[in-house]
Amino acid sequence: MTAAPVDRSISDIDLGSLSFWARPHEDRLAAFERLRQIEKPMYFGEPRVPGLRSGKGFHALVRHKEVTDALRNPQVFSSYPSVSIPPPPRWAKYIFGNSMVNLDDPQHGRLRRIIARAFTPRMLNKSEEDVTANVNRIIDRVIEHGPGGDFITMVANPVAAGVICDMVGVPEEHRKLVIDRVHTWADYTGVRPGFLSSLRLAAKNTRGMLGLRSMVIELGKERRKSPKEDVISSLVTANIDGEKLTSMELGAFFTLLVTAGINTASNGMAHGLRLLTEHPEQRELLLSDFDRYMPTAIEEIIRYVTPGMRTGRTITTEHEVNGQTFLPGDKVVLYFLSANRDETVFTDPDAFDITRDPNPHVGFGAPGIHFCLGANLVRKEMTVAFRELFRRLPEIRAVGKPRQLRSNFENGLTELRFEF
Repeated sequence: MTAAPVDRSISDIDLGSLSFWARPHEDRLAAFERLRQIEKPMYFGEPRVPGLRSGKGFHALVRHKEVTDALRNPQVFSSYPSVSIPPPPRWAKYIFGNSMVNLDDPQHGRLRRIIARAFTPRMLNKSEEDVTANVNRIIDRVIEHGPGGDFITMVANPVAAGVICDMVGVPEEHRKLVIDRVHTWADYTGVRPGFLSSLRLAAKNTRGMLGLRSMVIELGKERRKSPKEDVISSLVTANIDGEKLTSMELGAFFTLLVTAGINTASNGMAHGLRLLTEHPEQRELLLSDFDRYMPTAIEEIIRYVTPGMRTGRTITTEHEVNGQTFLPGDKVVLYFLSANRDETVFTDPDAFDITRDPNPHVGFGAPGIHFCLGANLVRKEMTVAFRELFRRLPEIRAVGKPRQLRSNFENGLTELRFEF
């Protein structure tokens, strides 16, 4: 690996250290602004946790063009063997299966063809009815509870989890398990350095993911015998050119769906309420014509927040980016949160503007084989949630200072107090 020399102006920035990701989000964005001014992609090492999360280091792609070019070029920037940088331990895929995000074509294309059956317009239209009913049940409980509380636990998480579980067909008695396991995964990305603490959290995470996998495999067996109008039934009965999902593939996809689907929608809703509270003129504009402004408001929230901040790739052949030569086996990390603030692409990128158009953000990835399958579902969830919240609780607003999740992957909140 040919590492670029360290520029003194960024000597305080270490993207490979979890201490960097403990900084306030505004500080992290300011650091990426400085990194975008450096000509060559910078190299960063990583803290080593023997047997768990260790890697040889990576180059950071921080500009919009660098990130989108990489996403559109899987022949050079491969998702295999893992988009996690550093990669998970080798034994993980034998327990959990290999998620489609860690595959390139033709393996990725095969899974996507099967799974796309579960995200048809008919299924998404049905989901809007379920989302509306779910949101209103949650608002009923909020009103019964009275003003004040944590928006994450009372609204955002239940809405996001309810939608995914309704679509997938997860029974009510299993839903608390789903939410608990999802947040264990989020915590794992922000674990403090140290072997023992990492080992304990990894063990907890493994038990949790195994619980999810076992649950969905059992549900899959039931749906094969008695199909219903849900995602699991669509997946286990799908037969595209003779191809079906194996039980291991079903478990891996379900884990991806619940972790990515719940966290993206939940963080989008929580940050959305925060932003609309901090920018009352944008809130007033949105409520002046909700149907007109909500589509662009969602895209701006996703751009501004970037719930999933990064992804990783492995170089397959010698390749140059801005004068930096990558060699086969080199690791690169694509920082979506930096690309979404690139001043060469977005006018006044630090301004929150719900009318921004065009808005070529990469919050759902870039057009290509790995563009987020659930993007339209997240948009639908956020639209319905804000429509019903503002209709029934027109004075709802965030209060106090939110608590930021300490993670190098997810731009999440662990608490957001609200009133109405």
